[in-house]
Amino acid sequence: MPTDIEWWQGRRRSPQEKKALSYAKDRRNDYGENDKSSRKSIRRNKRTPNRADRHRERQVLWDATGPAVEPEAAEQVEVRLYVKKSRWMSMRWRKCRDTPLARDVEYKLRRRAELGMVDEAAVEAQVDRIRRRT
Repeated sequence: MPTDIEWWQGRRRSPQEKKALSYAKDRRNDYGENDKSSRKSIRRNKRTPNRADRHRERQVLWDATGPAVEPEAAEQVEVRLYVKKSRWMSMRWRKCRDTPLARDVEYKLRRRAELGMVDEAAVEAQVDRIRRRT
């Protein structure tokens, strides 16, 4: 077993390598909402269609409950239940990944150049440096 402290870290990285890894692996939320609110909204978006499906199924199955249920009525209810697609399939909400830090920084730099806040030549030089690192 190595006695150095570095045995679990692998080799040491230079600051340039660390920055390149940061640009490639770090992510930023570009969905347009507060990143903290994503914690709640992801759960809500996954929960809502399931809740709607349970509500619809309960309403449809209400016709087939009770002591004297005719077999034809129960069969019609079953057909009605399976004919309509699940709300989960019709809404098709999916989580999307956050963007890499390099793309986010590049977008912000280009936006500043479009608004005239920064010289375009300086922005292009910075963007080239970012692309070389990733």
